[in-house]
Amino acid sequence: MELSVIGSSQVKLGRTDFACREFGYVILKNNSRFSNGRVCFGQNLRLKKGGMGLKAIHVEPIREMKKNLSGSRTRSKQVDGVRLFVGLPQDTVSHDCNSINHSKAIAAGLKALKLLGVEGVELPIWWGIVEKEAMGKYDWSGYLAIAEMIQEVGLKLHVSLCFHGSKKPNIPLPKWVSEIGESESSIFFTDRSGQHYKECLSLAVDNLPVLNGKTPVQVYQSFCESFKSSFSPFMESTITGISMGLGPDGELRYPSHHELPSNRKTQGVGEFQCYDQNMLSLLKQHAESYGNPLWGLGGPHDVPTYDQSPYASSFFKDGGSWESSYGDFFLSWYSAQLIAHGDSLLSLASSTFGDTGVSIYGKIPLMHAWYGTRSRPSELTAGFYNTANRDGYEQVAEIFAKNSCKIILPGMDLSDANQPNETHSSPELLLAQTMTTFRNQGVKVSGQNSSEFGVPGGFEQIKKNLSGDNVLDLFSYQRMGAYFFSPEHFPSFTELVRSLNQPKLHLDDLPIEEEEGAESAVMSQESNVSMQAA
Repeated sequence: MELSVIGSSQVKLGRTDFACREFGYVILKNNSRFSNGRVCFGQNLRLKKGGMGLKAIHVEPIREMKKNLSGSRTRSKQVDGVRLFVGLPQDTVSHDCNSINHSKAIAAGLKALKLLGVEGVELPIWWGIVEKEAMGKYDWSGYLAIAEMIQEVGLKLHVSLCFHGSKKPNIPLPKWVSEIGESESSIFFTDRSGQHYKECLSLAVDNLPVLNGKTPVQVYQSFCESFKSSFSPFMESTITGISMGLGPDGELRYPSHHELPSNRKTQGVGEFQCYDQNMLSLLKQHAESYGNPLWGLGGPHDVPTYDQSPYASSFFKDGGSWESSYGDFFLSWYSAQLIAHGDSLLSLASSTFGDTGVSIYGKIPLMHAWYGTRSRPSELTAGFYNTANRDGYEQVAEIFAKNSCKIILPGMDLSDANQPNETHSSPELLLAQTMTTFRNQGVKVSGQNSSEFGVPGGFEQIKKNLSGDNVLDLFSYQRMGAYFFSPEHFPSFTELVRSLNQPKLHLDDLPIEEEEGAESAVMSQESNVSMQAA
């Protein structure tokens, strides 16, 4: 069976549950009817187990058609809206066997997204899966298979290259890298108590031959070149964007919180990550060149621990050491190391993929806790020297502009009203600051939500951030899975899709055979979807 969808942005799914047994939901239940060989939304049709499901149909690209005077069909003009992508599950490809997890469920989900009018999907590609066994030994088979599925459905693909690991789901760094780390722990970020963060490499080793004689930047480049070669048939036609992994969770930041909660809400300020051997060496050199070698012996001593407030020690308090000459020395150096790291990797991505026609992206965090204080400590420990007196994102925006890269800003579902008062948090003000700073540098801004399990008022906040003058390059909604397709969530998502791109249909936008009775459907805002049975 083939489907042609007319005016998909007007689809009203109501209580429809898109699902699959592997995700724990049911596909296309309610709000459908058959009429003269067509399936039209509006009446009830229960698709029972073993009957027709999304896996049994092929979804054609969405288009609006009309007839001209000669009777031939032409495409009517669409109203431009936000380009909407949906993230696929983090473990779409299995770490154990490099095959597609829940392949039937994902295939059904892809067709459901296409039917809704979503432009594409975002796919995480993990270093620890592709180059798992040995340096230079790549296995792209699982990711090539999912790319083919996406292409067949007619969706676009945004790829995220992940040079970090994940604890949930469990996707570690490549086995051979972890083995090196067992004997050379200095390749990992380290806090002042000596704890190592093993989900990504320390930026201090970017250009040191610590990986069997090669530098991490060289290894990342070889990985990107292999990806480019292996996925060349998909470039620009299917793959339209590539996000370059820049640090923990793919973001340009230090792992100032070794374990962020799933909702990314943190009560404490985090800790500086400058205590691995190589970071300390860089700090020592900088202090000596600055003329004060004693400042290079380590990070600030009068700082809180991970979960403490900025008031637990003196460094971040008003009038504390962060406002002193030493504070400016350390915070400037700490931030500069992060910016240099980001510049290096964005330059690598730009030079590698610059001739493919795809857009290159990078992502920064939204460390919004304590934004209402003068020192803004959560941003400082993450590497952004952003205080009430200083814009810490201007230099970051400059490296994105320099490398012709676009920026992804998360947290577009977060509102100030739903943050705890005691942390002086303001995601809305921080998001506004970063958006303004990047746009002033000519960098195109894309958005993302913060939690795949939803936050209070999240959909309304997303709509607010995507309306008015907040023109985004694209919005990536995170992330497909059981909750995404649940009755508690999916209807709200369909409403979001409709609100982002909802062109009004007129009678001459429909084929002549559909004109009869269409007026009442449009006036009542009912669905204008038809599926042509083949």
